[in-house]
Parts: sequence; structure tokens; C-alpha cells
Amino acid sequence: MKYLHTMVRVRDLDASLRFYRDGLGLRETRRMENPGGRYTLVFLAAEETPDAEIELTWNWPAEDGGTEDYGSARNFGHLAFRVADVYATCERLQAMGVTINRPPRDGHMAFVRSPDLVSIELLQDGRLPPREPWASMPNTGSW
Repeated sequence: MKYLHTMVRVRDLDASLRFYRDGLGLRETRRMENPGGRYTLVFLAAEETPDAEIELTWNWPAEDGGTEDYGSARNFGHLAFRVADVYATCERLQAMGVTINRPPRDGHMAFVRSPDLVSIELLQDGRLPPREPWASMPNTGSW
């Protein structure tokens, strides 16, 4: 058996690509448009694990302009990524307007949420010493 991908439904494809691609640094591996089914699939992967992909599924708005409600995403646990520098990753995401829900106070782990409320765990490759402003930053919201 071979693991292929995890599918995440997204409300706004551009916002999600900005988060996963520009914020987290994943690269787009392929894209499929299905006009008959009225959806777009975008596959993303990390450089170190190109075979383990995230599939972003964007269902096009209904003919009447309505969109499907995906809820709070608490029914899904989280996606986890090992990062070279958890502080730099959090700084980049924060500069993009992303809330750091669980700051990397310990120099090892942080949690953020995608535009569609999917929890993302960021794990430092190794450990960094605690550093401000992260060391004293409180949790925000839920993850």
C-alpha cells in the first residue's frame, strides 16, 4: 500500500494557495479543472516528500451564487509539517495575516489554521532555543 494524498475542501482557492504555497512553501504539482463537475483540484507537495500530497478541492459556486458550508473543520485533526525554522515560518505566516494559534514558545511546535480552518501543526526540525516574542505569546483561539 502507498499513501497518496489528503483532500481538503476549500472555500477560496486563491486564499488557500496563498496560505499553502506562499506561506508554507508547498509547491503545486498538478491541477485539474472539471467544468462538467464544476470543481478544480490542485495538488501540492513539500520538497522533501513529493509523493505525499495535499489535494485542495474547490467546488465552483452554485449557479445561484450560493456556496457550500464546510463547518468549523473540527471534525478533522490536523496536517503536520516539519520546518527548517519554526520561528521564520511563523513570522512569514503572521506577516500574511495568519493568526498563530499556538505560538512556538518551546522552539519546537506551533499551530495555525488555513483559510478553511484546517489545523496545521508546524514542527521544528530539531529544537531551537526559546525566543521572544514567541516565548511569552499566549495561545489564540483553538487549533
